[in-house]
Amino acid sequence: MDVQMGEPQAAPPPAAAAAAPAPAPSTIQHLKEIAAVIEAGSVTKEVRRISRAVRLTVALRRRLAARDVSAFLAFALPANSDAYARLTPLLPKEDEAEMDIDAAAPATQISIKHGLPEIEIYCSLLVLIFLIDQKKYDEAKACATGSIARLKNLNRRTVDVLASRLYFYYSYVYELTNTLAEIRGNLLGLHRMATLHHDELGQETLLNLLLRNYLHYNLYDQAEKLRSKAPRFEAHSNQQFCRYLFYLGKIRTIQLEYTDAKESLLQAARKAPAAARGFRIQCNKWAIIVRLLLGEIPERTVFMQKGMKEALAPYFELTNAVRIGDLELFRAVADKFASTFSADRTHNLIVRLRHNVIRTGLRNISISYSRISLADIAKKLRLDTENPVADAECIVAKAIRDGAIDATIDHANGWMVSKETGDVYSTNEPQAAFNSRIAFCLNMHNEAVKAMRFPPNSHKEKESAEKRRERLQQEEELAKHMAEEDDDDF
Repeated sequence: MDVQMGEPQAAPPPAAAAAAPAPAPSTIQHLKEIAAVIEAGSVTKEVRRISRAVRLTVALRRRLAARDVSAFLAFALPANSDAYARLTPLLPKEDEAEMDIDAAAPATQISIKHGLPEIEIYCSLLVLIFLIDQKKYDEAKACATGSIARLKNLNRRTVDVLASRLYFYYSYVYELTNTLAEIRGNLLGLHRMATLHHDELGQETLLNLLLRNYLHYNLYDQAEKLRSKAPRFEAHSNQQFCRYLFYLGKIRTIQLEYTDAKESLLQAARKAPAAARGFRIQCNKWAIIVRLLLGEIPERTVFMQKGMKEALAPYFELTNAVRIGDLELFRAVADKFASTFSADRTHNLIVRLRHNVIRTGLRNISISYSRISLADIAKKLRLDTENPVADAECIVAKAIRDGAIDATIDHANGWMVSKETGDVYSTNEPQAAFNSRIAFCLNMHNEAVKAMRFPPNSHKEKESAEKRRERLQQEEELAKHMAEEDDDDF
């Protein structure tokens, strides 16, 4: 038995060596592969390859180090180029003793064609993202400004995807330093340039950045003027379309167009990806306020969505106060969460809700009582004014005129007399509700059909096994990185 156990012990080393996994590609190797994808997209003029390179970069973002970015710049840019001289000094210097030798890189070497504008813009984008992640905002501003100046001399469709991301981070770094007003003129100039170059993705991105710029300083009238005069076209990016709907909803809310605002905000929340939780929370906050202003009460499920319960808790208490029609409870909630509402920039809208709270309370009273005195109405509504009975009479008269309640006022006796509630199913309201739901479903179906994409000439050419494998691999990579891309975009 001892001999039999001893013989196999000499054999494992070769087997173990054979079973050892291959070393994982390093960060710099991934960057080189991305550069090869960009070069292929530039040569074949395929924009989808450039988009794929951006998605791969988002997946690689958390692993970037200064030595990786420096090494990639040395690989992708000529040493005597202006771009290399401009970008290299912006990166933080690392001690040579801390730099690791890349032993895990595969033996296959990747070479790219120098001098491509797409490679140069991608290097600028990579450095800008790295500097923002490292919180080096002054260097990031210098990088973004120089890159935008270089973009003004380019007009290539394969650069448009990279340019749109560069515009986004250009505005983002100025927003982080609270200096958005400084670049408003530059953004307007870039939007004009993108329009002249027929860069629709750039126009879409820059329009949203300008709207965000105006709304950041509460310039709603200027934002609406720009939005109404800007050229419109079919959306190219779901993320940009969601942002546009959100900003449009905010503008419509401030302009008292609550019905249109509600539609835009709910559509933005539905279209936003699940990974963009912060964006969806903001959409839901504004949508809740708008629905309350319309006299609607949001369902409890809105406040119980996964990952949003805590953030929407103040709005849940506010909705409860409006639903009950308790003016005193409404004041207590507004004071309790005043800082939260101010941070969300919804405090002014909540001030508008006071009238809705009074109207809801009055509606509950009219349903409960067939006849009630104005003094009792003032007491139940808890009106703390100098002449509560006269104020209650004015409130009741306005509610009757607006159609909020079906009642009459007996001025001689100081009463409000409610009429009997009719059968809602004998009216056209159910038909209108079904019609709106059917229209929504048909509209969603039409948008889904428009969003479907097919390869060119797919009905003429038969797909080979190799092309099919390549397509499936690209689809898997797209599905893998889509969540991280959406999270980064929002």
